Amino acid sequence: MSSLRIVINFQAGLGVLANIFLLVFYTFIILGDRPKPMDMISCQLAFIHIVLLFTGTDIWLTDLFESLNIDNDFKCKTTFYINRVMRGLSICTTCLLSVFQAVTISPSSSFLAKFKYKLKKYMISAFLLIWFFNLSFSSNRIFYAGAFNNISKTNQMKVTKFCSLFSMNYIISALILTLTMSRDVFLVGVMLTTSSYMMIILFRHQRQHKHLHSLSHLRASPEKRATQTILLLVISFVVMYWVDFIISHTAVLLWMYDPVTLSVQQFVMNVYPTITPLIQIISNNRIINMMKHM
Repeated sequence: MSSLRIVINFQAGLGVLANIFLLVFYTFIILGDRPKPMDMISCQLAFIHIVLLFTGTDIWLTDLFESLNIDNDFKCKTTFYINRVMRGLSICTTCLLSVFQAVTISPSSSFLAKFKYKLKKYMISAFLLIWFFNLSFSSNRIFYAGAFNNISKTNQMKVTKFCSLFSMNYIISALILTLTMSRDVFLVGVMLTTSSYMMIILFRHQRQHKHLHSLSHLRASPEKRATQTILLLVISFVVMYWVDFIISHTAVLLWMYDPVTLSVQQFVMNVYPTITPLIQIISNNRIINMMKHM
């Protein structure tokens, strides 16, 4: 069990450092000349994943909270709420990244082409919308999470050292599960649709250049790499998200969370925010060139 905790801490530490690097890099890009819409989305995603990794690793929080004289119930509700908001923002921002990249590489003859030069305008509105939606959507978590106590174990399920979930009415539980699944299925569906669209465009582009070699192929290669990176991120997200979803909802339905299940879920939940910055770093020519000059 202790070895698993070491792995989780190493994983979270690696993810936090990689995301901080990306956050600083994209912040400088945004403050510079003419940042791309993808840069602004990636910067937000890095910030979201830093907070997600901190709130999803209870060992770090336990050490931090023990040094603060704050009510345990407040600590639990705040941490649980922020974590759920960040998980929702992660799926929404990944979806946004996929949609915007699909618009960016769309041919001039396609329906999406008319949105290509208005991405920055739509992006600010999209940011505000997904933040407002997730802050509101996850607000119910405040009422069903609290500090763990030994008085009524049957009505609460321990999920961290200092935090537990309280049982809720069956109708409310079913409603929350339905709304959450509807949101996730819709967003994953959008990601898979845009990913399929991008794969078709890449396939057509590759087939055309088997017979034609020109400078346009060289110009398209950075966009091609960016599209391949986003496709890899989407596939990683979909796989890890649904594994986490199955584990967490099975535990809630059975009303039983043992320490091993919690640790496995924590590891799975942290995979995507950890590998996302690593994939972006090794596939971004600007970062690679910067490191070479350093």
